[in-house]
Amino acid sequence: MSDCWIVTGGAGFIGSNFVRLALRESNARIVVVDKLTYAGHLQSLDGVADDTRFEFTKADIADAAAVEQIFKQQRPTAVLNFAAETHVDRSIDGPGAFVQTNMVGAFTLLEEARRHLTRLEPGKRDSFRFLHVSTDEVYGSLGTEGAFSETTSYDPNSPYAATKAGADHLVHAYFATYGLPTLITNCSNNYGPYQYPEKLIPLMILNALEAKTLPIYGDGGNIRDWLYVEDHCAGILRVLERGRPGEKYNIGGNSERTNLEIVDTLCEQLEAIRPAAENAALRSAGVSSYTELKRFVQDRPGHDRRYAIDAAKIQRELGWSPCHDLASGLGATVRWYLDHLDWCASVQQGGDARERLGLDED
Repeated sequence: MSDCWIVTGGAGFIGSNFVRLALRESNARIVVVDKLTYAGHLQSLDGVADDTRFEFTKADIADAAAVEQIFKQQRPTAVLNFAAETHVDRSIDGPGAFVQTNMVGAFTLLEEARRHLTRLEPGKRDSFRFLHVSTDEVYGSLGTEGAFSETTSYDPNSPYAATKAGADHLVHAYFATYGLPTLITNCSNNYGPYQYPEKLIPLMILNALEAKTLPIYGDGGNIRDWLYVEDHCAGILRVLERGRPGEKYNIGGNSERTNLEIVDTLCEQLEAIRPAAENAALRSAGVSSYTELKRFVQDRPGHDRRYAIDAAKIQRELGWSPCHDLASGLGATVRWYLDHLDWCASVQQGGDARERLGLDED
């Protein structure tokens, strides 16, 4: 019998990219479990639905009865938890959904995985893995020097980060207390195909194309380490296949930039691929360049100043390193969005993808 991997959140940004990679690089049967919230879309799985090793189940990971049924039916050899509410601004406006999915959902999966492990025969029990996908935001904010390592103390500053930190602690506790063979990955900021347009990079690309304002929080000096999503997914697969149970692995792109630098680079990429002079929306707005659309706006409450990932452990122990530098990754991303404007329009229908959120105003 072939391996069966349950991929929760597999219709979201990182999850859908991982599903494609897993179907290419493994022989496993992939069962996607997704609630299909505003950021989860079956359109993000176009091209894989016809694969005989792919199956989709619509379910909420916080629904214990549904999770139990899925585990008993599928008998997974691995669980990869991508399912999460992830947008910091939304967590400021409504933290309850983040607690429910990120913490209660993780707990529900861990409980069922613990029961599932006892039902497996010894050989399958030894090879079973529970991989939890987390974020560098659990570590808090860095100063001007240094980087987050796997031993950095947790210091989350947003409701989103706090719920991810709580889930990380639960995952570690289930290894330490129950012997569940868990793995944790903490990644830096992802970008690339199929990212919902509320996030910085797709937001800027689509707003620029439509001659809308490019909102830059605060002074634009907040620094993030950027990681191309396909590199991240390759790192996750490497951890699943070779990582040591009970360990955590930081996955970073070694590409620190300020938000302002990211926006300027995107404007340059757009100018090279879709020159402003050829953009009818810009002409109608009386704008001659993408950079003229930049506007500095009120900062997000509790906005962490800098993140940076030290990925030495996964490079040293598992032989992973990113394949894309930021220039090539951003270029590929801009081209992907220009070629998939139909996907962008479809996933934004009836939503508030590009509205300003997270100001905590009554």
